[in-house]
Amino acid sequence: MLQVTESNYFSPEVESEYMGASQFKNFMDCEARTLAELKGEWTRQSKDAFMEGNFVEAYFEGNLDKFKEENPGMISSQGATKGQLKANYKHLYDVIKVGESDSLFMEYMQGEPQVIKTGEIAGVPFKIKIDRLHPDRIVDLKVMRDFNKQWKDGKYHNFIEYWGYDIQGAIYQKVEGGNKPFYIDGLTKEKYPDKAVIKITQDYLDMAMEKVVEFAPYFKMLKDGVFEPKFCGKCDYCKSVKKLDRVIEIGELDG
Repeated sequence: MLQVTESNYFSPEVESEYMGASQFKNFMDCEARTLAELKGEWTRQSKDAFMEGNFVEAYFEGNLDKFKEENPGMISSQGATKGQLKANYKHLYDVIKVGESDSLFMEYMQGEPQVIKTGEIAGVPFKIKIDRLHPDRIVDLKVMRDFNKQWKDGKYHNFIEYWGYDIQGAIYQKVEGGNKPFYIDGLTKEKYPDKAVIKITQDYLDMAMEKVVEFAPYFKMLKDGVFEPKFCGKCDYCKSVKKLDRVIEIGELDG
């Protein structure tokens, strides 16, 4: 097995050999797209939300200047603001101040940063990168739009379940070992940023782990070419390869 390090954590070789929380959740969303990404046949456009989260993490790690140098797309290239951070990234300093001003939030931001570990779940190799590992808990920093419930599959879900953070927590807890509690240290990007430290209780993690144990071996077989992947039919990748094979009726538009 490849040794997983900071420099190769997201490399195609490591992504092919190991599964991670993000890869698992991607397979849950669309098998075909995830497999195409692993094969280098499809690349999703980088989203500001992902970059904004990394911006805040880089700040707390003391690596923000390096992060800015490596990601020039955050800098405005024209107009009166040329050479300055784009507005959404400037706002992140307000978000950061909200976290820094709170002693409980900062207590959970202590601990060993960016801890990489590997292990197996249901016979499948997994890799994890823990934002903050404490002797008695696992903490993950999340920077998101808001803490509101989200609509999916005909009902509202709390944002933890909607974004699969319970799945991430279950994977982290299992690979790290010791059954340490899993917490979200959360900040929002609203005009007036919100903050919260959220414990994902063990019952949620146990239910999420049941899902991981059920699907991880199947997803590995997809990676190994044993089965053909299913298409979600809704993502950009599926739309890009879509072939019409029939006429649909108006009633189908409601599904």
